[in-house]
This record gives sequence, C-alpha cells and structure tokens, in this order.
Amino acid sequence: MKPYDLIVIGGGPAGLAAAISAREAGVKEILILERDNEPGGILNQCIHNGFGLHTFGEELTGPEYAIRFIEQAKALQIPCKLNTMVLDLQDDGSGVKQVTAMNRQDGLLELTARCIILAMGCRERPRGALNIPGFRPAGVYTAGTAQRLVNMEGRMPGKEIVILGSGDIGLIMARRLTLEGAKVKAVAELMPYSGGLARNIVQCLEDYQIPLLLSHTVTDLHGKDRVTGVTLSQVDANSRPIPGTEQEISCDTLLLSCGLLPENELSDKLGVSLSPVTGGPEVNESLETNVPGVFACGNVLHVHDLVDYVSEEAARAGLHAAQYLKEKKRDSRDFSLPICPKDGIRYTVPQTVRPDCMDDTLLVRFRVGAVYSDCRIFVSLGDTCIQTLYKKKIAPGEMQQLTLKKADLAAASPSDSIIIRLEENVHGNA
Repeated sequence: MKPYDLIVIGGGPAGLAAAISAREAGVKEILILERDNEPGGILNQCIHNGFGLHTFGEELTGPEYAIRFIEQAKALQIPCKLNTMVLDLQDDGSGVKQVTAMNRQDGLLELTARCIILAMGCRERPRGALNIPGFRPAGVYTAGTAQRLVNMEGRMPGKEIVILGSGDIGLIMARRLTLEGAKVKAVAELMPYSGGLARNIVQCLEDYQIPLLLSHTVTDLHGKDRVTGVTLSQVDANSRPIPGTEQEISCDTLLLSCGLLPENELSDKLGVSLSPVTGGPEVNESLETNVPGVFACGNVLHVHDLVDYVSEEAARAGLHAAQYLKEKKRDSRDFSLPICPKDGIRYTVPQTVRPDCMDDTLLVRFRVGAVYSDCRIFVSLGDTCIQTLYKKKIAPGEMQQLTLKKADLAAASPSDSIIIRLEENVHGNA
C-alpha cells in the first residue's frame, strides 16, 4: 500500500468532517477507515430530527445530516475503506505512524501515515459495568442497541419498557418506543438531575406523560428466561439504595442509558495520554495529543451534546492536521499553559494551550459537576481574572463553552496556568 499523508480512523460525522477540512486545506493523500458497511456512524440510526441547525441552518434527521458530508467527501474524492477494522496503531518515533487494519477484501493491511486523526466515537456503558443484580434474562438492551433494532432493522425490543438512565439516547428512545405502540412505564435516573438535554426531557418525556424518577436505580431484575419486571429503589446522597423505598414495576424490557465511553483502546496502544475524567485524549489548542501528529475530535475526545459541535470541532482538527503536515504553526516558545478546572467545573477541552500556536481566539468547551443557578464562570491567568461569564442555570447534561483571546495570554510565562472556576448565587450579567 502506498504511504498516506493522513489517515482518519472512523467514518462517522467527526471523521468525515475532519477529512473534508484537511482536503480543503491542501492535504492530498487521505484515507478514511470505517468498520461499518457504510459511512455516517451513529447518525444512520438517528432518524429523529433536530440535527443541522447550527451547521446548515435547518432541521435535519441524522441520515440527512450524514449524507451531506458523505457527498462532500465523495465530491472531493476522499477514499473510504468500509468494513475495515483497525487493529493496532504504532509510532516508531520517526514521525511515521503504522496502522494495522483488516477487511475481507484486502486481508491484513499494513498502512503508514505522517498524521492520524482519531475519530472512533464512543460506546455505551453495558450492564456488566452497572452491577445490576439478578439473572441474565433476555430483554436487557442498551438504548443504542434498541434504537438500531427499531430504526434500522424494524424490530421491537419489547412492549412494556423501563429505562435506566436519562441520557439523551434513552430519552429519545422513550418517545420512539411510545410512538411505536410500546408502554414506557418509567425512566429512572441515579443522579438528582437528568443527564440529557432539557429540550429532550420536555419533548420526549413530559409531552408523553412518561414519569422521570430522579435519585432512583434498579436494585433487582426479575425473570430468568425473559425480563418480567424490575425493582426500583430511591438512593441517598451517596447513591446507596434507601431501605423501604422499593417499588416493583412489571415490564418485559429494560433499556440502559447510563453514559457513553469514548472508544480509546487504539489511542492507548499508541501511547496517547487519556483524561481520567472524560476518558478521551488530552489535547492542546490544536486538538493534538501528546503524540506529535496525532489529533482527536468528536466523541472519542469527549461526549458532545450536538453533532453540529462534533462537525465544527472535527473541521478544526482537520485544519490543524494540514498545518502540521505543512510544518507550519510550530511551538516557538516551547511551553504550554495547563487549563485547570476548579470549583464545580469537571473538565475542559482542550486541556492545554500554547499561546504562540493558538489563533486570535480559542473555543474552550467544558462541563460542570452539578446543577447550579445564578452562577458566574471566572477565567484567570494565574491570579489575574481575564474573563467572566454569567449563567442563569447550568447543568452537567449540557456542554458549555467560552472563548479565550490570544491577547489576554500575551503576558503568560511557563509557570502560569489558566484557571476556570464557578461561583454560585452570583446575580447580574457579566
């Protein structure tokens, strides 16, 4: 196989947008590797609308959003190997990356590239990670698996449903299954707040009178061959079940919507540093990992709310990869400023900033650790506050963002850090 300038691992919304951006920036030899039988990723099973408002200014379904990027990639003659599983990534230190992949047509592939973009997406947290007691009966699915069954294969997972976890996929499937004639009896959420977008709580639960039980979890699963019901219990502040609060709900199906995990087994093999909070790579302002020439974007980096944000972030990764290949925008001052989340801020992306390498402005995305009202976000360079933001309400389920200005970091020294923190019950506009 001929050597490539850039190999993009993953042909979903992130991989497509990154490859398109890199091609438009002048990168010639690009290859996308996708393990599914068609590009588009998870969008192919998301037949509900709500996609594309930021990117295209109109409301699209998932497949409609995906096809626009697929057609762009085809028009730019970007090759994509489908049904291709990447098995290993290696960097020998010479600046060339080795990619080992396999498919039925080519067999074992040994590819090389000067640059790699990681865009593998994420997977759902399975039952085994949740310690739910009981047998292993039929009728327990992740919400994404149920979505694929209903939307792509035309199969119903069951007729009476209980959903554990209030992530966006679970909320959307509560509505979808109701529209298909199933009875969704409850959505139980371990935390005292929902993990999904506020609009999905309203449109998918409240509009269909589906109860949302906060601070509840499944403490028993009934049935041996097939699920016959579940026991829900209220939990305390330490997420421990409270005796005497048990309630049994009959059902034939339990859907799990308990969080998403970035797919970073390949990243780990390559020696990429992973964040203990997000589970994704730690990146700088260019979305570059600690391995030079390896970039990350989309849900493999951190879980996004909207695919529009995935596409925007991936386009930046593709552009920075092109700049890396042209050997522009190098780290002239050879130091990075860590971004330190504190006091209610769980994490930020990126995690570090090289002032000389950033553009005039830099978008920083972050999530908080709880629900806060009337709060102010403070951004400081060392002891100097350089920016404040006021938020009426802020919750973990909705990703936040702020813009750093290069001019505000002009006086930074290698010993400085950028601190982002939150104070609650601070009234007034920033």
